Amino acid sequence: MGLDAAGKTTILYKMKLGEVVTTIPTIGMNVETVEAQNFQAVVWDVGGPDKIRPLWRHYYQNTKGLIFVIDSHDQDRMDEATRELEKMLREEELNSIPILIFTNKQDLPSAMTPYKVACELGLRSSIGKEEDTLYIPTTKNYFEGRYWCVQPCIAITGEGLWEGFEW
Repeated sequence: MGLDAAGKTTILYKMKLGEVVTTIPTIGMNVETVEAQNFQAVVWDVGGPDKIRPLWRHYYQNTKGLIFVIDSHDQDRMDEATRELEKMLREEELNSIPILIFTNKQDLPSAMTPYKVACELGLRSSIGKEEDTLYIPTTKNYFEGRYWCVQPCIAITGEGLWEGFEW
């Protein structure tokens, strides 16, 4: 899940096929099985345009984990991404599931660091190093009682994708 143009489809197919595919804005969804070293997961890539977001809740049933993709280069939409993520995490079906937040497009010069994204989302930690992948339990509002990880990535190269997925 994530806002439109965050890189969700690029991430899915980079992990599934090992290559970058030409994408168009996802209006519905893409569903693929992604195989990691120790497990396989059925991944639902659901479109992110604002007109589609009210339909997201129809995909929550039986969800075991949530991957939320943030375009770390698009600082102007960070508040919007935060609101949408918070709205999702208030849903009962998503109670207590682990949350992986990919901060995509880390190769772009003005990309927010994972630490900055975590702060923008209201996640605070005592880790304090901006380079670190952040993952600890938290008691902050909608993240209460959940495990989360903020993982930097570059969808087009695959950097950081498997580290996050296998977390």
